[in-house]
Amino acid sequence: MTPAADEDLIAAIATPQGRGGIGVVRLSGRDLSGIAVQIIGRIPWPRKATHAAFLSEDGGAIDEGIALYFPAPHSYTGEDVLELQGHGGPVVMRMLLRRCLSLGARLAEPGEFTRRAFLNDKLDLAQAEGVADLIEAATEAAAKCALRSLRGEFSAAISGLAGKLIELRMLVEASLDFPEEDIDAGDRIAAEEQLWRLRADVSRALAQGRQGSLLRTGLQVVLAGQPNVGKSSLLNRLAGEELAIVTAIPGTTRDAVRQTIQIGGVPLNIIDTAGLRNTSDEVEAMGISRTWQAIDRADVLLLVVEAGNGVTAQDREIMARLPRRLSHVVVFNKSDLSGDPARVTDSGGEKLIWLSAKTGDGLDLLRRALLSIVGWQATGEDVFLARERHLLALENVEACLARATPVIGQAELFAEELRLAQKELGRITGEYSADDLLGEIFSRFCIGK
Repeated sequence: MTPAADEDLIAAIATPQGRGGIGVVRLSGRDLSGIAVQIIGRIPWPRKATHAAFLSEDGGAIDEGIALYFPAPHSYTGEDVLELQGHGGPVVMRMLLRRCLSLGARLAEPGEFTRRAFLNDKLDLAQAEGVADLIEAATEAAAKCALRSLRGEFSAAISGLAGKLIELRMLVEASLDFPEEDIDAGDRIAAEEQLWRLRADVSRALAQGRQGSLLRTGLQVVLAGQPNVGKSSLLNRLAGEELAIVTAIPGTTRDAVRQTIQIGGVPLNIIDTAGLRNTSDEVEAMGISRTWQAIDRADVLLLVVEAGNGVTAQDREIMARLPRRLSHVVVFNKSDLSGDPARVTDSGGEKLIWLSAKTGDGLDLLRRALLSIVGWQATGEDVFLARERHLLALENVEACLARATPVIGQAELFAEELRLAQKELGRITGEYSADDLLGEIFSRFCIGK
């Protein structure tokens, strides 16, 4: 059960800062009829565009535009909502907002409109997070998945898992409620079958969530290697534009150059770094130090070497310093000079790619390898744009069901693990949510949403 929403009247500018053709001031509260009369002189017809002048305290016009009125409960927040759509100048918008505040509204906090929608049962928590994810989506695939979450598809999948879990709990807890009744072997077999099907469904949902997490957060891909092996050329080729300076002089790149690209709908944050070598140049040494910092934070490392030279002793020293958790690909660049054909091979679990950043030959092999190394397999139609807390909850459900399997013959222990699993599923949609968690989630929204 969610707590009641705040009764304060809130207002905010709902459009981005700066100049625009249209600007929107949004209000939400228990009763907006009075404030509507004072600002536009009348109560607008529900859910119909009403042309009006927006009035100041002395009756003069601040602006004129369109008023939209959504009486409760048929609104985004579940309360009365009034949207004032005027000309999108920042001065006009601030004047209109001040007028709303002078009439008793307070400035909305980040995400407060969506938080009220959640508290008034207009959205569950996963859908509310879908709102923010849709706004922040970096690729078309991420936007489509966020819209699916907003429409409730992720919540429906979680509810489906919860429904199957409840069925299993009913079967098991019958033996606890009626201990004098013998549970026959058929019921025991049915419980085992339901448990294994449920574990498979949870594992599938977790895999889909992990795929969607890649769409939401993207990958940190670092280009590293010795100076003058073509890292900057590779960045430029992947980005499709001249972002990094390319010269024949070793040590040209002194600081990290970042660019976000997308491959198959997955955002990749590519970071070109200073060449790794011993140097007495103080500025270059600072760049090298930052390179190692970027490597520590990376998801994937592309170790770039010259195809004509192969992996040298210096390259092996670099690989020896790499974090063990870090996936890496050895890229043999300048294959156009060495005469090597573009190809991909595996050597002891290590992926090796020959390509030419200059000609682009072999770039598609690299793109496919990057998606493969992080396990990307989905098309975007069957994934959920999961957040870290969603994945953690599903992992906890998976762990509960794993612990339940060996104690299926001990009804009390079995039932307790199932109860804990259901509680973890409830955390995803907000059925079980602490106030501090809600505060953290909605504080990351933009003001006006």
